[in-house]
Amino acid sequence: MKKIVIAVVFCISLSSVFAQSREARQQKKDERKERINQLVKQEEEGALIFNKQNVFGIKLTSDGYSAFYELGRLKTPTRTNLYSLEIGERKHAKEEKLTRGITFGPAIGNPYIYGKVNNFYYAKLGFGQQRLIGGKGNKNGVAISAIYGGGFSAGLLKPYYIEINDPAGKRADIKYNGSNDSLFLASENIYGASNFGKGFGEIKFVPGAYAKTALRFDYGRFNESVNAIEVGLTFDFYSQKIPILLLNDQKRFFFSAYASILFGKRK
Repeated sequence: MKKIVIAVVFCISLSSVFAQSREARQQKKDERKERINQLVKQEEEGALIFNKQNVFGIKLTSDGYSAFYELGRLKTPTRTNLYSLEIGERKHAKEEKLTRGITFGPAIGNPYIYGKVNNFYYAKLGFGQQRLIGGKGNKNGVAISAIYGGGFSAGLLKPYYIEINDPAGKRADIKYNGSNDSLFLASENIYGASNFGKGFGEIKFVPGAYAKTALRFDYGRFNESVNAIEVGLTFDFYSQKIPILLLNDQKRFFFSAYASILFGKRK
């Protein structure tokens, strides 16, 4: 009899535990369903709802160009943390490509930039935030976000080589070294720019930092994709003055406006 009572009590207790477990599981399902319904409702109302986004972009600046990758992680419905990598080239505003030619004949040699001493490339690692300031209103609308951030900028100076007719009458590739002005700036002896690969083994590293602010207009039809245009301003500062074009002022601080096209995915 005692064993029967114990078995009955055990079964009742076990049933109670299973019932509570089912209730807990059902409650979790209901809560998850409610969260999903809320997210669907927010998405239908134009909110950008996702866990993370992968974005690629091409940027044209007032002094160059670049390409970049951006990883975004949603923190709140209106705030996203952004981690980015950007690689590009900065040019001097007075750069002008020239060619050497003969009268009534084709150009001789590669086009070159007179007085250029360095190609100035950069690689940027940055952190920023995207804040939604205007939702799409509906799936076919445009979401407007404020973008701001900054980070580390690695300036890379590659010597710019030109091909000349040297004093001995032979072709030679030279770069500016601070004391060969008479050869480097003698346009009548310049055939053109040297091969693009010339100078890569002499790249000089210049550390710096940057900050940016922008507005992003996301016109993607579906919430899963990113299709956007971004316009903004960047501020770059380097540890030394950057020599790009001879006979012009060198500077550490660069201010530029830009426009970029972005595309990517959300999930």
